[in-house]
Amino acid sequence: MSVPEVGDLTPVHVAPIARRSRRRSFAVLAVLALAVVALLSQGLLRNLNYFETVAQAEAHRATLGTRQLRLEGIVEAHTISRTNDGASFWLTGGKYRVFVRASGSPPQLFQANIPVVVVGHFVNAHAQRFNASQIMVKHSANYIAAHPKRVTAPNGTAR
Repeated sequence: MSVPEVGDLTPVHVAPIARRSRRRSFAVLAVLALAVVALLSQGLLRNLNYFETVAQAEAHRATLGTRQLRLEGIVEAHTISRTNDGASFWLTGGKYRVFVRASGSPPQLFQANIPVVVVGHFVNAHAQRFNASQIMVKHSANYIAAHPKRVTAPNGTAR
C-alpha cells in the first residue's frame, strides 16, 4: 500500500499587514474629516446674521468703530422724519439711544414703537449717529393676529 503524498506542511509565513499604511490611511481620513468640519463651521458662523442691540453697541462702541453691523432697537415715538433720501429717527434700547439716518425707502410696516434692525455703521467710534443703508422690520408670523388694526394695506384697509 502506498502512502498518499502530503504537501509541504511547513507553516507559511504571511507578511504582516503594513501598520504604517493603516496609520497613514487613518491619519489622512482624520485630517480630511477635520478640514471638512472646519470649513463647514466657519462657513456657517460667517453666514449667521447676528445683530447688536443698542445697549450692546453702546457697551463696546470702541471695538465696533465704524465697521458695518446690524443694530436692533425700538423706533422711538414722535422721532421719525422722512427725508429726501430715506428717513431719520431715534432707536432706543434699554437706557440708550442712537440717532439713525437711513437712506432708501423704509418698509411699509415701518412706524414708531416697533422693533427694527438697521444695517449700516456708526459715523465714528464716539458719535451717536448711525448711517443705515437698510431698515428691516421685525415681526413674527402671528404679528397680524396680535395687532389686527396696526397693519394697514396700501388701499387703506386694516388687516
